[in-house]
Amino acid sequence: MKFLVVLAVAVACAAADVSHIVRSDESQAPIVRSDYEMQPEGHFQYAYETGNGIVSQAEGVVKNPASENAALEVKGTVRYTAPDGTPISYEYVANENGFQPIGSHLPVPPPIPEQILRGLQYIADHPAPVVKKTV
Repeated sequence: MKFLVVLAVAVACAAADVSHIVRSDESQAPIVRSDYEMQPEGHFQYAYETGNGIVSQAEGVVKNPASENAALEVKGTVRYTAPDGTPISYEYVANENGFQPIGSHLPVPPPIPEQILRGLQYIADHPAPVVKKTV
């Protein structure tokens, strides 16, 4: 019985139409433009464009380079066409606060309900009293 299940799965995988997932022409896209510059202190910038319409550019800067709190901040943009034909474009910042993309195709959370906002404001206005422990 196990053999039949494995055989059925193997036949299903072999017969599956994955042409919508694997697009061989994408792997052969030529690089139309490529620029890269890097400085010894860690600053860099790059830009590239492929023959299939992918365009990306970014610039990285080391913040506070001579301190213990040195951090890399990268700002960039990406533009391409999704498999369904939708043009995708977004900007991003990546730094000590994480990756922060901004684009019209990205989901947006719903607004915070008014009751929650009032509750958060009440908590901020009335902090919990500090209890001192005596040992």
